Amino acid sequence: MRSTVRRTVLITGASAGIGAALARVFADRGWNLILTARREAPLRALAAELAGRGVDVSVIPEDLADPAAPRRLFETTAARGLTVDGLVNNAGFSLTAGFLDTDPEAHAAMIRVMLTAPVELARLFAPGMVERGYGRILNVASLAGRMPATGGDTLYGPIKSFLIKASQGLHLELRGTGVHVTALCPGYTLTEFHDANGTRAEVSAAYPGWMWQGADHVARVGYDAVEANRPAVTPGVMNNLLGGLAKHLPDRLALAMVGGHAKRLKRI
Repeated sequence: MRSTVRRTVLITGASAGIGAALARVFADRGWNLILTARREAPLRALAAELAGRGVDVSVIPEDLADPAAPRRLFETTAARGLTVDGLVNNAGFSLTAGFLDTDPEAHAAMIRVMLTAPVELARLFAPGMVERGYGRILNVASLAGRMPATGGDTLYGPIKSFLIKASQGLHLELRGTGVHVTALCPGYTLTEFHDANGTRAEVSAAYPGWMWQGADHVARVGYDAVEANRPAVTPGVMNNLLGGLAKHLPDRLALAMVGGHAKRLKRI
């Protein structure tokens, strides 16, 4: 159902995968869009597609690994006269070569894109949402944030765990203001994510098709959850079972479980 009031959502990492799927879901619900990512060409292609659905689409290429990028996004939207009613912090990537074999600058960029930038963007845009009495903040975390950290992609899970906890805290803080905050925690999702980090063959061989979900489904679950103002949502029964199991298992068994996962993916 389309909103009777035309709102505008800023989506980071919108060039592909869950970010692009969320852009389509928001457009179908009648939202105008501000799309940002490093790669401009895919953003332009998505903008052309979504403009055909009767919504306004703005493209602002940015690399959130640049510490100045969040402030630039905030200032650019203001300069264009765009009011940001929704914020989707989706941009992200993983590094799977191992902590000691990864360039420290690459880890620093990962932390800026997936942890620092979401915090800064929320801090920049949330005050206006509170002042207007309406807002939606959807932070795309991961099932990995509900599990013990694994070797190989050592920082990915801890970063996503932080994002879940930060979303829960902000959800509580903004309760009653009209601003909804939700952490979306998908498991394995059919996107180009694993192509980008070079692990497509390993994850495809290690996990059967029934464990994978489509990006469109994940996006719809995320949209519905933030509309309902749920503090967090994990799409899929199996993913919730795995998250619950990891929470209640003794640490030794939980670490053994994720250690086996890392071995199947040839990360340790």
